[in-house]
Amino acid sequence: MQKNTQCVHSGSRIDPATGGLNTPVYPSSAFRYLDMAENVYPRYYNTPNQKTVVEKLCDLEGAEGGILFSSGMAAISAMMLAFLNSGDHAVIQKDIYGGTHHFVSADFKRFGIEFTFTGNSTQEIEAAVRPDTRLIYIETPSNPLLMITDIQAAADIGRRRGIVTAIDNTFASPINQNPLGLGIDVVIHSGTKYIGGHSDLCCGAALGRAKEITRIKRTAVNLGGSLNALTCYLLERSLKTLAVRVERQNANAMAIAEFLARHPFVRRVNYPGLESHPAHAIARRQMWGFGGMLSFEVDERQVTCDRFLRRLKMVTPALSLGGVETIICAPAATSHAKLTPAERAQLGISEGLLRLSVGIEDAEDILSDIAQALSR
Repeated sequence: MQKNTQCVHSGSRIDPATGGLNTPVYPSSAFRYLDMAENVYPRYYNTPNQKTVVEKLCDLEGAEGGILFSSGMAAISAMMLAFLNSGDHAVIQKDIYGGTHHFVSADFKRFGIEFTFTGNSTQEIEAAVRPDTRLIYIETPSNPLLMITDIQAAADIGRRRGIVTAIDNTFASPINQNPLGLGIDVVIHSGTKYIGGHSDLCCGAALGRAKEITRIKRTAVNLGGSLNALTCYLLERSLKTLAVRVERQNANAMAIAEFLARHPFVRRVNYPGLESHPAHAIARRQMWGFGGMLSFEVDERQVTCDRFLRRLKMVTPALSLGGVETIICAPAATSHAKLTPAERAQLGISEGLLRLSVGIEDAEDILSDIAQALSR
């Protein structure tokens, strides 16, 4: 099945009692166990509603198995702690979601886990590998600078060195990019973003080969970051329109990136779909669409960042991303606020950097609002 068909049909269960087309909600936290194939319990990640969503996501990502979590960070932390023990070393791309960066910086040392933050080039990644490296973790396109890492090259490093490779695929979504097909072992999503898609759910997912997912599940059961049945139901509903939403967001984001790249009050635009992006060729090779996320810096000699945000009428300054509405934020004050000013400066996250999550509105309306806010 193609992506749109998978979004609608994969994993769905017809109601056996009524013949209803939507998967029923099974809110039980207590299930019978006599003569059952397995013990079912929400924290074991094996309830009917959890399995339904996982099956749909597995089809979309080409995965053998998966686990659904209560947040993206629950998925990231469970995955990392599943493959890293005291005395192990991890290579972590430094241009990543601020919550992941903070987790690694704040907690790895007390677990006795060593790590090296590295650039996104595969040469830098391989140079950071040590004999005790057990995990290579990348994020592409990255948050918030939309940097691109060569997925297949990173996966090749892991395969040659016997190291597990994992990627945060949130910005791309399964519609625009499937890293497992390029050799990556584990794909992570913050389902709060594009997979949920309506700014009303908090969830995460880890997907991959059965071997890696089994190992992650052993750790995840102990950490307890499972998802309730009603949220699973809403998530399945949202997934049915994922491809349609993402395709519209791709088109809108390209139009806005091209507009901003020409605007005299904008210093820089970060969007892999632009030919001016330094890794545009790599993005074209590994992505089917360039996504609905971009970031840019305003020229504060012409219009200050704060003034620009306050003059917006439809585009809303808000946290998170990936919803049907267009929202914007300053990463220094939101997604990367836990980093120190020095850490943000090292990553290239300035006070004037703005991250735009493009929605599904008419592109002309989004452009009009941005244009009036950028005017003197």
